[in-house]
Amino acid sequence: MDFLRPASWEEALAAKAEHPTAVPIAGGTDVMVEINFDHRRPEYLLDLNRIGELSEWEAGGDTVRLGASVPYTRIMEQLRRELPGLALASHTVASPQIRNRGGVGGNLGTASPAGDAHPALLAAGAEVEAESVRGSRLIPIDDFYTGVKRNALAPDELIRAVHIKKADGPQQYSKVGTRNAMVIAVCAFGLALHPETRTVRTGIGSAAPTPVRARTAEEFLNAALEEGGFWDNGKIITPSVAKQFAALCSAACNPIDDVRGTASYRRHAVGVMARRTLTWTWESYRGTAARTEGVA
Repeated sequence: MDFLRPASWEEALAAKAEHPTAVPIAGGTDVMVEINFDHRRPEYLLDLNRIGELSEWEAGGDTVRLGASVPYTRIMEQLRRELPGLALASHTVASPQIRNRGGVGGNLGTASPAGDAHPALLAAGAEVEAESVRGSRLIPIDDFYTGVKRNALAPDELIRAVHIKKADGPQQYSKVGTRNAMVIAVCAFGLALHPETRTVRTGIGSAAPTPVRARTAEEFLNAALEEGGFWDNGKIITPSVAKQFAALCSAACNPIDDVRGTASYRRHAVGVMARRTLTWTWESYRGTAARTEGVA
């Protein structure tokens, strides 16, 4: 196994173009586990740790450009207001040591359906900035996951950053695991309210071959909120609406039985998390709306 260590982003792109099978490593929290258990034996490892810009983020206008290697700890500490759903998801990642090393780029590169960041990125409507010596492009998060641990990157592309719109409404994230820390998700759920467009987006993890959105549930809830005037009147969402939303989220799953949980349990748990996160986010929205009206 050869170890490639570029000193700049341009050198990294050139190395990836010359060795398309090279596996990028930054935090190494996924790659090293696979290597240690002999699940993967790449011909080349492409070390990106010398490229400082990958560990930087910038907030301009209504969007945060998050470098691929910004560690989860910094997301939790510095971007809680701009990216609340992703900050909550970051809290659930493994241990403090891994949160200090791992970043969203690694989660996206591995594309495991159980990756903790995926539901929050789907709910927020993120875009993945991919680049090669041929140029750069933005891949909508909805198009990024193509199969079990497969993504839309070309063989010569690297993830440079993730573009995520700043939250314009409450966001939530919930995860079920067999213990409280250092655990792969049995299933996970992300929810984001977008008052500016009067829409709701979801993200489901570890309950299908890829991270997915509950699109039918979103369409139902968007229609129910609009027809009932909920965005304007700030009323409590009725139990029947919350129940149907939860059922549709469960139906969006296509889980398997494995050592962490059964398919039926995953469907049930996703429904419970959907109902709870909807309740939490809507109560937060109602409180914000009430305070705004009071100020006005």
